[in-house]
Order: sequence, then C-alpha cells, then structure tokens
Amino acid sequence: MNRKPTAGWQVFNGFNVIFLTAISLVMLLPFLNVLAQSFSSSEAIVKGEVLFLPVHFTTINYQYVFSDHAIWRSFGVTVYITIVGTLINLIATASLAYPVSRPEYMGRKAIVIMVLITMVFTAPLIPNFILMKNLHLTNSLWALLIPGAISAFNFFIMRSFFLQIPSEIIDSGRIDGTSEMGMIWRIVLPLSKPVMASLGIFYAVSHWNTYQSAIYYLNKPTLWPLQVKLRQLIVSDDITIDPNASQFSGLAHMDPEGIKMATIIIATLPIIIIYPFLQRHFVKGMMVGSVKS
Repeated sequence: MNRKPTAGWQVFNGFNVIFLTAISLVMLLPFLNVLAQSFSSSEAIVKGEVLFLPVHFTTINYQYVFSDHAIWRSFGVTVYITIVGTLINLIATASLAYPVSRPEYMGRKAIVIMVLITMVFTAPLIPNFILMKNLHLTNSLWALLIPGAISAFNFFIMRSFFLQIPSEIIDSGRIDGTSEMGMIWRIVLPLSKPVMASLGIFYAVSHWNTYQSAIYYLNKPTLWPLQVKLRQLIVSDDITIDPNASQFSGLAHMDPEGIKMATIIIATLPIIIIYPFLQRHFVKGMMVGSVKS
C-alpha cells in the first residue's frame, strides 16, 4: 500500500535537494570559471571580467597549447603511463587477489596480513628514493609504474569480489580439465568486469594525476607527465611565446593566464569524457563486498 509522504519527509527531501544542488554547484562553478577563462582574452582575464561565461571569445589559448611540443610530449607521457600503468595494476592486483580468495591455497592469511600492514605502515620517502636509485629506476617511467603496481585498498576490494564467486563454478571448470590460467581467463575475468572497471577508473585517475612520484624520481623534463608540466606553467610562468609567430602576434606582452587555463582543461577533460562510458560498470563495482552469502 502506497503511503502519502508526511510533511516532515517532504521538508527533509526538499532540504536534501537544496543541499546536494549547492554542493554540486560548489564543485561545478570553479570548473566553469576555468573553462570561461580559457576561451577569454588576456585583457578580460587581467581585469577580472570573466566569471562563468567567456569575455571577448577567442581560441588563441588553445592554439598556443596545441602548438607547444613540450605540452604534447607531457600529454603523451601521461597517456602512456595511464594506459600501461592501469594494465599493470589490474594484472598485478588480480594475480594476487585471486589466489588468496580461494580456500585451497595455503598461506593466504599470512599474505593478507602482510598487505594489511602496508596500509598502516608506509615506507618513508628517503628509503623509497634510495631503493629506486639502487634499482636504477630513477629518470625512468618505470619509477611511476612499478612501485604502486598493487594498491592495498584495491586489493581488498578485488579479493572481496573474488570471494563471492561460487566455488562450484571453479570446481566445474577443473572437472572439465581447464587449466588454472584458462579458468581465470574464461571464467573468472568475464565475471569480474564490474570490479575491473571500477578499479580501472581508480588506477587510471591516479596515474593521470601523477605528480609527487614524478617530482621525486624524474629529473629529465622530457619525461615529465602533464601534471608536472602544468605545475611548471602555473608556478613559474614558464610560457614562452614566439613574437615572430603570426598566429601569436599580440600575445607576447600579455598575461598568460588564459594559456594556463586551457592547459588545465586539456588535462582534465579526458577523464571526464571516459567516465560516462564506464559508469554502468562502476556503479555495479561499488556494490562489491556489500552483500555476503
């Protein structure tokens, strides 16, 4: 029987709508301001005339960014470590989480405890740097990929998902003569699309926003990811405009804020575009571990 909502419930529901709308605007409006500045003229930005809509609309900022080889090189580095790093993360995490989720594997409890310890006690920076140096990983993109191959938090999420796979399915595969690798590839992974998509988003966003590790381990500007290049633009005003370039004539003596904002948009947009395509799996993966049989 449907009950009519009480006055208290309607007030509470209305308060929730107002509160969540306000929170959404707090998160959205700064992005709209950056987007508006990226399409505005330098004069309007310097005078503080830009709020949420472009003033003196122009695409010159994006033209500069697209013509800057250093920014594109950093963008390529970020795309590379995001794709390769996410694949390494998912393979390594699944390779560890699956065995410790099956009751027939000995020593799984000890491994879980060791992984749990790493969530409580983390290695200091200096020993980490010395380790990377002794392994000859400094000034190499592998320094951004190997140390964080397995996230303890994501490991427990994936292990929780694997625990929900019925043992009967695994046993039936073994009875049919399927090898362990074949069973993982044909049975376990197809059932694990939600958790793989969810953790893939977590890992990909982490790699896309790589900053501290690059600062610590990379001294070559040619290896800097996009976030480090963006920091260089914002903090040091390291923007050089060729006054002889006809498309940038008139920008040589202007404020570079618009170029910075265009770079921020380019650094943020790919993740925003990719997320809707994985949202369905992401929502399913968020329920991993919430229901136990």
